[in-house]
Amino acid sequence: MTGTAVDPEIDTTVWRVAGAPLVGATAPGPLTGQTVAVKDLYAVAGFPVGAGVPAYQEEQAPAPRHAAVVARLLSAGAQVAGIAHTDEFAYSLTGGNGGFGMPVNPAAPDRIPGGSTSGPAVAVARGEVGIGLGTDTAGSIRVPAAYQGLWGIRTTHGRVDTSGLLPLAQSFDSVGWVARDGATLAAVADCVLDGDSAASRGFVVDPAICAYADPSIAAAVRALAVGLGATPVEVAPADTWLAAFRTVQAFEAWANHGDWVAAHPGVLEPDVAERFAFAATVTGAQAAAARRVLDEAAETLRAALAGRALVLPTTATPAPPRSAGRPVWEAVRARTLRLTCLASIAGLPAVTMPLHPVATMPPGRGATMPPGPGATLPPRPGTETPPRPGAAPAGWCLLGAPGADRSLIRLALSTAAVLAEGSPHSEDRP
Repeated sequence: MTGTAVDPEIDTTVWRVAGAPLVGATAPGPLTGQTVAVKDLYAVAGFPVGAGVPAYQEEQAPAPRHAAVVARLLSAGAQVAGIAHTDEFAYSLTGGNGGFGMPVNPAAPDRIPGGSTSGPAVAVARGEVGIGLGTDTAGSIRVPAAYQGLWGIRTTHGRVDTSGLLPLAQSFDSVGWVARDGATLAAVADCVLDGDSAASRGFVVDPAICAYADPSIAAAVRALAVGLGATPVEVAPADTWLAAFRTVQAFEAWANHGDWVAAHPGVLEPDVAERFAFAATVTGAQAAAARRVLDEAAETLRAALAGRALVLPTTATPAPPRSAGRPVWEAVRARTLRLTCLASIAGLPAVTMPLHPVATMPPGRGATMPPGPGATLPPRPGTETPPRPGAAPAGWCLLGAPGADRSLIRLALSTAAVLAEGSPHSEDRP
């Protein structure tokens, strides 16, 4: 392990351990000067992987080597500032943690930060690091990015080496990262990803998918799609898709962690414990049947895209209030999964960008701000401003073809720049 002494004066809702840096770069490179918060699922040499569970961390030996993607970032010149918290075993989208608490969302302090890449995302949103390295199984990069006004990418499933990553559900686990601007997102991609095997050109939109979100978010994203000249498509996700996704995810989660969870009753947060309790009941036959549903769903999604990018809301709502409690958080999670599971099912890359803050209403009533021109424009990258009182960050997302990750980021960057100029029909439109 390289680096300086561990910093004892840290926000323990965000950081498990941090230094100045915790681990130094192994070579100069394109990311020299960048610092990284590493989600507590990746191996960092000399430290045990904790998975957001203190009892689990206590039983683990220090990692003998860095996870593959951590080593690649270090060799590109980045430094690891520290290991940041995740929801327990990354099996949540809330951003809370029974052992360490819930970090404050810097963009909306009265609202949850989103998870499970909660610690790295908050560290980025607060300006403590430039890069938050996380994972995305069912939206764990995209949700905290949307809730905190950040950029984020879930990479094509299987494209980035996951050696040294503690799995939740291998059929869906993907490497991802968050940043405050698209340029940083692209810089990391250039270092972590080799050349694309596909490209995303043009846009498609399914109004029925947009309608999964609150009215103001749905209207803003539809307006964006119209401005981009998106071709309407009918993907028509069936309710069986999400049910099949959750079945396979649960089956794999129990295979990975069931023995430990069963041997440590009462350790996990109630919502995570309930998911594992369900996971324990899923049979191999049920998982096999669900996989067949997902195979057909993946074919449908990829055919609908046909090399184009699908425009959709990142989440169904802005971040719910911290005071709302678990019933509201779980209801919001269920709605958002209808959107986030699409990329997960088909193994697609997904880039999320900040959407202009939308006005919000009390939980359960939905937002009512009319979509007007200002509500449709994401800010110019690097010029994001804090949300107005009574508003909260939201995100919009592009789903691309498998293997088109770097192309998708470039498309997102050029699209955001055109929209920020207020001229979606410019000759520069991608």
